Amino acid sequence: MRLIQYLDEGRLRAALVESNDAVRPIRIEGGVYALARIAIDSGQKLSAVVEVRLDEELIDYQPLIDEGRLLPPLTHPDPAHCLITGTGLTHLGSADTRSAMHAKALKAGVQKDKPQKADDSELTDSMRMFNMGVEAGRPGPGETGVQPEWFYKGDGDWVVAPEAPLSAPAFAEDAGEEPELVGLYLVGADGLTWRVGFAVGNEFSDHVIERQNYLWLAHSKLRQCSYGPELLIGDLPAHLEGTSRITRNGETLWEKPFLTGEDNMSHSIANLEHHHFKYAGFCRPGDVHVHFFGTATLSFADQVRVQPGDRFEIELPALGRALRNPLIQEEEVKVQRPMGVL
Repeated sequence: MRLIQYLDEGRLRAALVESNDAVRPIRIEGGVYALARIAIDSGQKLSAVVEVRLDEELIDYQPLIDEGRLLPPLTHPDPAHCLITGTGLTHLGSADTRSAMHAKALKAGVQKDKPQKADDSELTDSMRMFNMGVEAGRPGPGETGVQPEWFYKGDGDWVVAPEAPLSAPAFAEDAGEEPELVGLYLVGADGLTWRVGFAVGNEFSDHVIERQNYLWLAHSKLRQCSYGPELLIGDLPAHLEGTSRITRNGETLWEKPFLTGEDNMSHSIANLEHHHFKYAGFCRPGDVHVHFFGTATLSFADQVRVQPGDRFEIELPALGRALRNPLIQEEEVKVQRPMGVL
């Protein structure tokens, strides 16, 4: 089952995806957030809550895109209560990509399925963290795995709807895509976190800043992002194949396949979730969490430099329609005025 959100005369609506051409509206006010709240509070499956509220008539999918009414598939009524976070070095091959990005090459390489053996003193911090994930990122039942690299991206105001432009700040050095699997969550009234589903995401970042000094990773992630347009409810396939693409003036500038899902990851999803929600501050009742699970495929690693007007396209067929966003850039640097003192 896949869901979308859209605007209908200014109202937030949700719909079930029936096909590439049609969706079936759901009789609910407040979209997917409201549906998930009902499911949690009543102890029902989200699919059951959806099924009893389906309209009889279908509506066309494409006009929602053409008219700019398509929204991310889960949002919070108050954007400050939607937290955007992510983890890196979580996929097999991601250390290769990190090596290609950074000016200082790794002294020990990594194969697609396992790291090369090398003296720990010869490894960068990135490679050491990657190796830790390979060795202890997939714990068994009742065990705790190693924690991953983690970062904060912003709140709900930093989220851009599918098909809407991603904006790079004027001070940005780069504006690169990161095709990723995204977990969407809602915290219940008792502080228990519930996974609502999964979506495809573009974890838009500044890779030049990150390459200059890995301690600037936090700065490089403070950018907009996008996810959707569809929310997959239910089991996630362990092996997912997608395509990341950049088009310029209607022509393909760069294109590359990418793999995700647990079969292609050095960490289990459960381990990544555990190390995010182990913090009490991330279990505040009513909050929405949007968590990016990482990637091993970047155009930046292939020396691609994007420019305003280019369009990012991320396809992950198991999760529905492709996520598309054009790129724009702020024209002027916003001057930070002196801070007042009370």
